[in-house]
Order: sequence, then structure tokens, then C-alpha cells
Amino acid sequence: MTFASAICLLLLSYPLLAQPQPLLIKGGQVFDTNSGTFRSNRGLAMRAGKFMQVDVDLSGPAAQGYQVVQLQDDDFILPGIFDMHAHYNVDLVGRGRRDETVANPSIFLANGVTSTFPGGEFNPEDMFELSERIDRGLQPGPRIFNSGPYFGTARRGWNREASEEDIHKEVDHWAKRGAAGFKAKGINARHLKALIERAHMHGLSVTGHLGSGFRGSVNPRDAILMGIDRIEHFLGGDQMPAERSAYASLVDVAPGQPGFKEIVQLFISHGVFFDATVSAYGYYGEREVGYDYWTDETRFYTSYVREFLKKNPGRRAIGPFGKIHQVKQKTLKAFYDAGGLITLGTDHPSTGEFIAGFSAHRELDVFVRAGIKPVDALRMATINGARALGVSDRLGSIEAGKLADLFVIKGDPLQDIRRTRSVHLVVKGGRLYRSQELLKSVEGKMGPSSDEEADAWYPNHFQRRRR
Repeated sequence: MTFASAICLLLLSYPLLAQPQPLLIKGGQVFDTNSGTFRSNRGLAMRAGKFMQVDVDLSGPAAQGYQVVQLQDDDFILPGIFDMHAHYNVDLVGRGRRDETVANPSIFLANGVTSTFPGGEFNPEDMFELSERIDRGLQPGPRIFNSGPYFGTARRGWNREASEEDIHKEVDHWAKRGAAGFKAKGINARHLKALIERAHMHGLSVTGHLGSGFRGSVNPRDAILMGIDRIEHFLGGDQMPAERSAYASLVDVAPGQPGFKEIVQLFISHGVFFDATVSAYGYYGEREVGYDYWTDETRFYTSYVREFLKKNPGRRAIGPFGKIHQVKQKTLKAFYDAGGLITLGTDHPSTGEFIAGFSAHRELDVFVRAGIKPVDALRMATINGARALGVSDRLGSIEAGKLADLFVIKGDPLQDIRRTRSVHLVVKGGRLYRSQELLKSVEGKMGPSSDEEADAWYPNHFQRRRR
């Protein structure tokens, strides 16, 4: 079976819950993003994909025509999560990464992740086609704010000698295609400056996985002065001298060191968002608290992938990453205490153990373990993501007039942030999904199902093997 035919068959099995009528959710507790508290939910009335009324008591004749969902007192309603570094790409059979568009979208959505910004797309055309299928209602999934391909050496075949005009033409192309922003990784200063200027001309933002200045990389400090909108992974500044790589310095970074306060204030004064991706480092280091399973994630892989993983078991921890995981928690807390703008991003392409769609809950957990108040962690995961993408006028909180995105969990996440893992209902654009049905629909469907399908997934590898 070809990859394309597999998608066609899968589309026929998706549990899309068509809603010709408006939706009314009654009961439970609803999160007020502004006050940071939960209040009893009299009613959330949704029509045409929007919150029409909140805190409204509709009953009797007034509720006629609505699909009514009655929640329990221990149900808590949250705005949909924004994953600002959502990887759809996977590396499951030892041939490298590619974007997986069959199972990942349902898994993200089932976890209450209703908006994603892919942190660079390995197969951008596949990702744009996925976004279009989701928008047309042909496949369930989160809103995808496409990033297009990486700008920099993270992209296979990147032209290091590209002119500024070349960069401008490429930005123009992807902006016309529908990109919502761009991701730089492995980029030099000349190219980054051209990328930022041209993206801003289109009203689009730029984020970057940058360096220290070592070997032609760009320090986040210099990118901020160029006008970049968001920074990923580490803060940069004088604590990361250009004489050595960013990661070589990161293991020794501490909030009290000279230069830390200055770089934090530079972020704040320029309104730059920081996407720390703290939990990503825990996956690759010596695992600590927070990396337990609350469901069997391996059930989503095809039998072919599961057999491959049995024959190629385990993972070797990357030495410095355990220490980096600790360093990042401390620096994130100091950045938070100073009033810095923080978003939630997971940065976790699946390699056969954990799946990206579940990762937002681990990132929330590590935020709180780092010392961030649960209420602020929830804001970072919701309204801050919307603000970073410039869509907070229509997403990020449960308010009349905004698009109707939310998820429902059991238990109060302000008392225990891990309660966010207990998602059982999701609404995206006013359409109701049952989390377990979404997950059930994609069991055994992530990854290739045979050698032939793996060859279709990775044609370049196939060609090399044939030579």
C-alpha cells in the first residue's frame, strides 16, 4: 500500500463528530485567563466555530437546537494548548526524519493541543497539505501555523552562499503558500537579517534555534537587535562567548553570573518571547521525574515499527543533557521571576519511545517543578502562544467572540498540574471530539508498515541502497 492510499483509507475511519447544530457545554469549572482562576460554568454557547456567549444560562426553549454536553463538578475546562515547537517529524526505523501526517494530528488534538507551530518542517509540502485537509474538515487535527522549511543548515541542501535576494524570494514563496512564520536553525547573520526583514514585510514572525556566535552562528543577543520575534532553547548573551559552542557554555550557565541580567532585560525590553523547551533535554539525558507514561504510547506505531524497535532497543543518554536539563530549569525560573515572556514548546520528534502529541503535558509539569506557578504555566501554554503568533484577538482564551478551542480534564490543574493529562473532551472551532475515540482511531498507524512503504517514505535512502 502506498503512503497516499494509506492516508485515503485513514480519512474514511476518522471519528469526526459532525455538528450541524450549535454546541452548549454546561457544568464543570472554566478557566478565566485574565484572573487566573476557575469559576463555575453556567454555560458556554458556541455557534459557527466561535464562543458566542460565556457564563450564560440557557435552558428550556432557549437551549433548543444546541448539542448539549453536561459536565461534572470535577471537570475543568481550559483553553486549547499552543505547542510553539511542535514536531510532526519522526525517526522510527533508523533512516532519519520525515514528517508524519497520519497519526500525529489526532494525537496532538486528543491531548488538548489545538494549535501548533512546527519547529521547522522536513517535508513542507506534506505539512501544507495536512493543514489544508484539517482546515477543510477532512482530517481531525490542531490548527497548524505552518513554518515551511528551515532557514539554515538544518535544511538538507541549504545554500550557504545564497544572496539576500534569494532569501527574499524564498520568504515570498512560502508566505504566498500560507506560512504563518519562519524558523531559523544553523543560519548566519547575513541570512538571518534578510529573513527577518522580509518576514516582517509580510507581517510574519521569525523564531530561531541560534548559537553563541561560534563558527559563524548568531548569538540570540544579536538576533534580538536584528528584530527577531522569538528565541528557542537558550538565552545567549555574554554567558555564551563566541569562542565556543552554545552547548559547551550552556552546561555552566547560572542566573547569578555576569551578563545574565543583561540578556534577560534585552528580551524584555524588546518584547521577545522565549521558548525554553525544557522537557526536550530530559528525554535525551538521564531521565528524572516527569517522564513516566500515563498511557501506552507505543500502541500507535505500526507492527512493522514495533518490530524494528524490538530489534533495536534502548537509547543512550547524552551525557551533558541531564545537566543542561537542570540548568534550564534554573534559568527559566529566573527569566520568569524577571517578567520575561515565555511560551510552551515541546521540541520532541518521536524516535520510538515518546510521541510528540503527549509532550505538552510533560512541559507543563517541568515548568511547575522549576518553580513557575501552575496558573502562569497554563497561561504560557495558551494565551502566550496566541500572543507570540499574533492571534490573541481570536485564540488563547475562552471569551465571547473568540474561536471556540478548549479541552476538558478531570481535576484541578492549579492543585496538580499533572491533571492536564486526563483530557477526555476537546473542542476545536466549535467541533466536539472525544479524546479516547481520536486516539483509538490511529492506533497502529504511525510509521511505515513494510519495507516497501519505508522505501516510499525515504526514497533517497532507497536509491542509495539500490546502487
